[in-house]
Amino acid sequence: MIPPVEGDSGTGPVLVTGASGTLGGPLVGKLIAAGLEVRALSRRPARRAADVTWCTGDLKTGEGLDSALSGVRRVVHCASSQRGDPGAAKNLIDAMARSGPLDLVYISIVGVDRIPIGYYELKLETERLITSSDRRSTILRTTQFHNLMVRGCKALSSLPVFLVPSGVSFQPIDVGEVADRLVELTTGEAGKGRVDDMGGPEVRSSADLARAYLSHCGRRRPVVGIRLPGRAFSALRNGFNCVPGNARGRKTFDEFLREQSEQSEQSEQSEQSGQFRRSGS
Repeated sequence: MIPPVEGDSGTGPVLVTGASGTLGGPLVGKLIAAGLEVRALSRRPARRAADVTWCTGDLKTGEGLDSALSGVRRVVHCASSQRGDPGAAKNLIDAMARSGPLDLVYISIVGVDRIPIGYYELKLETERLITSSDRRSTILRTTQFHNLMVRGCKALSSLPVFLVPSGVSFQPIDVGEVADRLVELTTGEAGKGRVDDMGGPEVRSSADLARAYLSHCGRRRPVVGIRLPGRAFSALRNGFNCVPGNARGRKTFDEFLREQSEQSEQSEQSEQSGQFRRSGS
């Protein structure tokens, strides 16, 4: 269980915001597996389970936060959007001050302080808001998730020519491994500030990732690199989105793709088996 720290009883559940999201979903399961009592926050009513308490709340308006935070020991803030992250974080911090939780763990992105993208600037503003509050905070920055790389590849591969930004590399990481790290931070010493960044096991060019995706899908497309203008792409070409010295991830992009294929095949077989049983009944 979470070790006690000075001035805190060390008891109570952990609240996960964005609990139904790409990272929040796996994190909830891993926190439960670690023996923690978990409370999950989402904007809409979610599935009910005996091992987790689901709470409905809106970080943008603050509605439902006081109830969700009542009796909570620590908060892991995974909820995010393209707009409004700082406002949501302020509502969360204000509600934490009213309800009692002292400790906040926040997930951010490598390069938010060096890559001039609007979303990144909001994440950096959120980091600063958290660190300037009176809550004990721990901030983890990671590189892009494998899932995000796949979504980008899927969108770009719909064209006859697969266009990628030339000179840009990525260091994709498995979301489950990020969730494992967040469990460590949640169960460890409180208020560590910004911890070491976390990157995937490989730094690979955008063209290389595109070809790996096409090979995985059995599709043929010419992959063409284009040099995109602007400060943001200049920062990406400088590698500010990667941390090769902190390659803590283990699962490669190719391994992730193979795993996705296996899961898809198993799901199809299960569905076909169910249809066969229904037709035979």
